[in-house]
Amino acid sequence: MTLLSPSFPPVTVISRTGGIRAGARVELRIGPITWIAAHTEYERNRLFVDEQISGPFARWVHRHEFADEDGRCRLTDRVSFELPGGRIVNALFGWVVALALRPMFHHRHAATRKYVA
Repeated sequence: MTLLSPSFPPVTVISRTGGIRAGARVELRIGPITWIAAHTEYERNRLFVDEQISGPFARWVHRHEFADEDGRCRLTDRVSFELPGGRIVNALFGWVVALALRPMFHHRHAATRKYVA
């Protein structure tokens, strides 16, 4: 996880089974939070999807999509989430979380680009 994750908050892989195929699971410690995700979809060379089983969100679905563009690979992350607390909490704070996620995904894309180049 160190390669793709920014240094803060610290991310530690507690356990991992099954790679990225559907049915795989990963348990992470992100700062003081335990996050368990299951991979629910997998299409070779196209996408995989992970969904939070338990963690800080009421719902989290992350689609990792890969596309060939003129011999180069485009990685697109599509994240949908809901915060605990319902519609009012999501309306008030969802945009703040979405904004806070941008630097993390920017870091992940830069690290991925460097790693595969």
